[in-house]
Parts: sequence; structure tokens; C-alpha cells
Amino acid sequence: MNNKSSYKYLLSDLTSLKGVGIKTRNLLRKKKINNIFDLLWKLPKSYTDRSISTKVKDLKIGENQTVTVVPQKYLFPRVRNLPNRVICSDETGNLDCVFFNSYEGYVKKILPLGKEITVSGKINHFRNKYQLTNPKYISEDSSLIKQVHNKYSLTEGISEKIYNKIINQIIKKLPLLEEWHSKNILNKFGNISWNKSIEELHKSKNIGKYKDNFYQRLAFDEIFSTFLVNSEIRKKIKKIKKKNKNINLKLQDSIINKLDFLLTNDQAVSLREINKDLSSSTKMFRLLQGDVGSGKTIVSLLAAYNTISSGFQVAVMAPTEILARQHFNLAKKIFPINIKIELISGKSDYKNKKEILNKLKNNEIDIIFGTHAIFQKKVFFNKLGLIIIDEQHKFGVNQRKKLSDKGGRDCDVLLMTATPIPRTLTMTIYGDMDVSFIKEKPKSRKIIKTYSKLESKIDDVINFIRKEIKYGNQIFWVCPLIEESKKIDHSSAVKKFEFLKKLFPEQVCLLHGKIEIEEKEQILNNFLTNKFKILVSTTIIEVGIDFPNANVIIIENANKFGLSQLHQLRGRVGRGNKDSTCILMFKSNLSDNAKKRINILKKSNDGFFISEEDMKIRGFGDILGFKQSGIKNFKLADPIHNSDLFLLAEKEMRRIENSNEGIGKFKPLIKLYDRADIINDIA
Repeated sequence: MNNKSSYKYLLSDLTSLKGVGIKTRNLLRKKKINNIFDLLWKLPKSYTDRSISTKVKDLKIGENQTVTVVPQKYLFPRVRNLPNRVICSDETGNLDCVFFNSYEGYVKKILPLGKEITVSGKINHFRNKYQLTNPKYISEDSSLIKQVHNKYSLTEGISEKIYNKIINQIIKKLPLLEEWHSKNILNKFGNISWNKSIEELHKSKNIGKYKDNFYQRLAFDEIFSTFLVNSEIRKKIKKIKKKNKNINLKLQDSIINKLDFLLTNDQAVSLREINKDLSSSTKMFRLLQGDVGSGKTIVSLLAAYNTISSGFQVAVMAPTEILARQHFNLAKKIFPINIKIELISGKSDYKNKKEILNKLKNNEIDIIFGTHAIFQKKVFFNKLGLIIIDEQHKFGVNQRKKLSDKGGRDCDVLLMTATPIPRTLTMTIYGDMDVSFIKEKPKSRKIIKTYSKLESKIDDVINFIRKEIKYGNQIFWVCPLIEESKKIDHSSAVKKFEFLKKLFPEQVCLLHGKIEIEEKEQILNNFLTNKFKILVSTTIIEVGIDFPNANVIIIENANKFGLSQLHQLRGRVGRGNKDSTCILMFKSNLSDNAKKRINILKKSNDGFFISEEDMKIRGFGDILGFKQSGIKNFKLADPIHNSDLFLLAEKEMRRIENSNEGIGKFKPLIKLYDRADIINDIA
């Protein structure tokens, strides 16, 4: 079997396997097992050792035992619902095999009288007799049963016996794949092949051996396939030749000098990196990753201004209309009056929208702000030179690729996220992009003081916010649920709103995900304009918006949130020039992990450090926003436990890129790990 037909076999339909029909295939698909290759990554959780044969007199009640017996007599009752019974024996005693809901013919077929049969299952004792009820393992060929049988997490309707048969069949037929790694890489894993690694992975003696060569090699393959795809996307984007933008630093500095703050060193470095991309003849595809309140928006607007000054249009997309309007207002404030700025809004009437779209098409608008609507098919730009996407950390590789293509040849792409993530995640999730980091906070930004408080001390919290309201400040009060739940003991936003409304009449508003978008925008706007003093909300307030007058946030059931999410929520305050406070409320009897999270948050305001700690505590799949990123599809690799493999993959990828080796020999690897749909020309 050559390499091409080898991976075709591995990616073939499950029905090509013996014993797998349409019904079994559909059951496996429920577990997201769509082909033979997918089955290889459903690993055994434990095993049952049926290899040792026992005599009847030595059977242990309540344990799985294997015994070879001879069926002596059938007892088939005439009364319905009574079980069929077969009296079996060896030279040491008798064992009854009992069958519920089984036909006589089936029982006679599997346990023929006078023949030596091996049976295995959990032994019971009934009326002083050993008994085996509905035994699943019965055969005249004892070698089929006297084995170690792996236990898997099964889909309902598929027995352990059938599943083991399927897996063993695949392992026996496993095609011999040509090696794709260099000798240097193979040496790191004891020169173990892909085939041998798969065989070892499914041996019961190797369950949980994550540090062994076979496991490490397969985890590396998985990581490296992602690096290969990201490298190819980068190459494709870099091949696109565009008109370079002419950056006028004097014009840029005229804007910077008018700001009422100085750029931090990180902001200045990021701006230089973006300007270099804009002024090059290759297309920019960059992520600006910064901590909450680190000043990404001003950097992106300066890049937008440089693009406009070079004769191009700019589109800025935000996740919500209120955030788009906030960016729009900031641009109007800092840009010269000759820059034509527009906002396209869901509230805009048809006539106004049509007028804006016509102006956009005729190059009468320099920069437009809006939500995802600005990239609809009916929206045409005359000379789009830069797309800026704010808070789109849930964009997957495919979506980013389409976005880059949509902008056209001369259009650069800048994505922004305020969700700091560990380096191993950045390398894989954003490996197709260049990345600029803003870790440093503006000097004017005050540290948010963080406290923890028992729920029973709520009166102290109420007294504290009374004082804050007297000083003219506003408060966020965050609850995990919308409605009260009998099953889950979390505070609900509705219940808290009713409670606070009685204490602070006409001063409290409520916000949650079930409220319609237009009403939601109105509530946020009312809070922004200080019509209310307290906003009771679910976690939907965690992204992006500046409320300079809000300087207190209270988070109920803080132990129910991850660290990254708590940090994002805390970042809603401290955006003005006032001292700010975050109060984490919790019930007593906290788990050790909950205590760890609260203590980390109390001692640090660094989002990058917090995200690293969050991943150590919770695992990478639960880090805020990244369940949709695609990295969750990793079957074996883990950015916490396999960080050394991520670094090795990065180093090897750099070596291949620098040597112009090409990825020809890695095509089967990319195909197997289901990354090929992103790179159209990989066959």
C-alpha cells in the first residue's frame, strides 16, 4: 500500500470495516467519529484482564472471571419472563449461565451441549450456586477471550466487545506510512514510527503513559500539522503583492502630540510594526493582542489615519453597535476635520444607509465604523486599504482567511483582542498571523484594588456602594445567571435587580442576553450617560466598552468564573481617573482551585500572567473564548503539559521555512489531521 492509498484507507468511511453497518456508523458519528482515523484517538480509559483462566471452585463473586466449562443441561422455562438457564461444569464444580430475553435457539447455538466453551463475565452467587448472567464473552476458541480487553468511553448501543473488535481490526490492518519527520526530530522520540506509536497507544499497559515516546511523538505530529498549515497560510498571504502605503510620520505625530497622554513603549513598538507592514509591498495580516485597557484602540486608529493619509479607505468592525459608536466618537475627536468619518448603524433609516453606501462606493468616505454588517455583500468600497476587526478572538483560521481574501489585494488586515492568552495558545491559534503585544498599561491607569467578600457580608458591600454613589460614581453588579435556578445555587441577575431596586429606587437598570439588541444598546447608553447608578448584568458586559464613570464592579459567585473571565470583567472599571474597586463575592466552603483563582486575581492585574495561571488550573479548552477556536480539536496535545513540544514544533517549522524544504512530504500528515481544507491546493 503506497502512502497515498494508506491515508485514503485511514480517512475512509467506517462501513468499510468488518462488522460496522449503517447503524453502528451512525452511533459512532454521535461521538464525532467520522472515519477510521478518528477511531484511533478514542483511547482506552481502563481495561479488564480476561487472560487468566480460573477453575469453578476458585471463582470470586463480584469479579470479572474467565472459565472454561462444558454445557451439561438446558433449563428453558415455559413461564414467560423467566430466564433461560444452562448448567455448565468443569472438573471442580458447576456454573449456571443465565440469559434474560434470549431465544432458545441463540442459547443452544452459543452453548452447545458437551462442547468445551470459554466464558467470561462478572460472577454472581444465587441459591448457593455460581452464576453468570447474560455473559457477553463466549467462544469455543479460548484465545479470542483470554486477552486483556480495553474499556472505552462508549456510545450507547455499542458494546465493549464490539468496540474492541473494531479497534483491534484497525490496528492489525494499520497501513505502513512513510516517515515524514527528519532524523533529528525522530531521534527526540527514540526513533519510534507513527505506526508503532499507534499500536502502543492502544495497549492496556500504556494507559496514562503521557510522557512515553509513543505518546509524545503523536502529540508532536498533531501540533506540527497545525504549524504547517499556519506556515502555508502565511506564505500565501505574503505572496500577495499590494500597493504599499506611504506613511507620513509628521502627520501621524501631529495626532499623537494632541493626545492628552503619552504612548507607552509597547504602543509605540506595535505602531512601528504595523506601519512597517502597511508600507511594505506584502499584505499585512496582523493581530494586536493587548491586556484590558492597554490602549489598543488608539494604536489601531493611528494606523487607520496613516492608511487614509496614503489615499485609502478604512473599515472598522466592532462586535456591538455601542462599541462601534465609541470608536467612531474617538476618531471624530482626534482626526482632523477634513477626514470623512461615518458610522453605519442598525438604527440608521433606509435613506441614510443608502446614502452612506453610495458615498462609500464613490470614495466619499475615508473611514467607516460599524458591526459585521459593514462586510455584507451589498457593501462596496472604492479603495479599501485596511480592515480593523475589534474583539474578534473567536474568529477561526477559515474565517480569517476569507476575511483576508474579501478585502482584496491592496487591503491590509488588523485584528485586535483584549483577551491575553498564553504563548503556546498564541502560537497555534494565531500562528497564521504576525502578532504585536501590548502588555504595558498607560501610566495614568490606576491599579484596580481587588477584594474578596463572603456573601453573608452583603450589608458591608451595600454601605460601600452607597458612599460611591454619593461621590457620583457608578457600579457594575455582575451575576452568573439571568433567572433564579432551583438546580444551580448561583445568584440571578433578575433577583438581584429586584433586591437593589428597593434599596436604590430609580437608580438601577438590568441587562442580560435575552434582552433584544436595540433595547440592550439603549440600556448601555443610558448607563453611559449616567441616567442610572447601578447596572445589574450577566457576563455580557465583559467586552470592550469604556464607562469612565464606573469605578466599582461587584462579581457574585466569583468562584464560578475562570480567572481570565474575572480579569475581563474587572477590566470594565478603572478606565477613568478615579480609584477603582473590584469585589469578588463568594459563599463559604470554597474549593482549593477557587481559593487559588481569587488569590491570583487579588495579587495581579497582569492579564498575560493571569491567563497562564488560568490554563494551569482549568486546562486550555476552558480559556475564555477559545472553545470555538479549533484548538479544542487537539486529541492528544495539551499546551500546558506539552509546552516543550510546541517550542520544538516552532523551531522545526522555522528550520523548514529557512531551508525552503517545502511541505511535500508532510501532505499526508496535514491530510490526516484534517487541516487540508484550509489550504486549497494540498492534494
